[in-house]
Amino acid sequence: MNEHTLSMRLERVAAQVPHGARLADIGSDHAYLPVALVRRGIAVAAVAGEVAVTPFHAAERTVRENDLQQRIVVRLANGLDAIESADGITAISLCGMGGETIRDILDAGKARLSGQERLILQPNGGEQPLRQWLMEHGYRIGYEEVLLENRFDYEIIVADFAGSVTYTHEQLYFGPLLMQERSLAFVAKWQRRLRLKQRTLNHFSRASQSVSEEKVQELIRQTRWISEILL
Repeated sequence: MNEHTLSMRLERVAAQVPHGARLADIGSDHAYLPVALVRRGIAVAAVAGEVAVTPFHAAERTVRENDLQQRIVVRLANGLDAIESADGITAISLCGMGGETIRDILDAGKARLSGQERLILQPNGGEQPLRQWLMEHGYRIGYEEVLLENRFDYEIIVADFAGSVTYTHEQLYFGPLLMQERSLAFVAKWQRRLRLKQRTLNHFSRASQSVSEEKVQELIRQTRWISEILL
């Protein structure tokens, strides 16, 4: 993968960035996504934020090699601290992290969110707590996608500020749009998850050490939800 050939999941993320966006890619790593979007004429400008020194230098190198220093700023900063008001950011991408990590980054940096930015999120698991944060802070999910890449299930969640949003526990768990669409990738993902949870329940029943009743009941509830959604 490079700035010319993105991975499948980053291509799907790129497809959700509005034309003419001023993008902040947080945890940008090599800055492949912002460089690709600026090269394609989709983003007019971008910020590549990275908290670690090695990927920060890698991002700087990618931007420099593509002669995009006037369009893309690379900043060494923690989370949304990479964003400055003068950037005029209209879209924020956070990709390739756990959902809880993305949630924590958004929460720690919420003072830097104007409510005008589109959030384009690609969590590696932990989607439920991330959706919970979005709901609690008034972000409506406008697009969701499940994809399988290199034997891993990934989700893309796109949200815009709406002021007030309410989702059910099941919608937070599966995704409000995903559970309506029930794509082949969605069904396949939850078939795999169901088998895993059923094995875990069987393991609990045979375990010599006691497992808390609360944990067992939560797993039973999730298993029931998955079984129902797959009917």
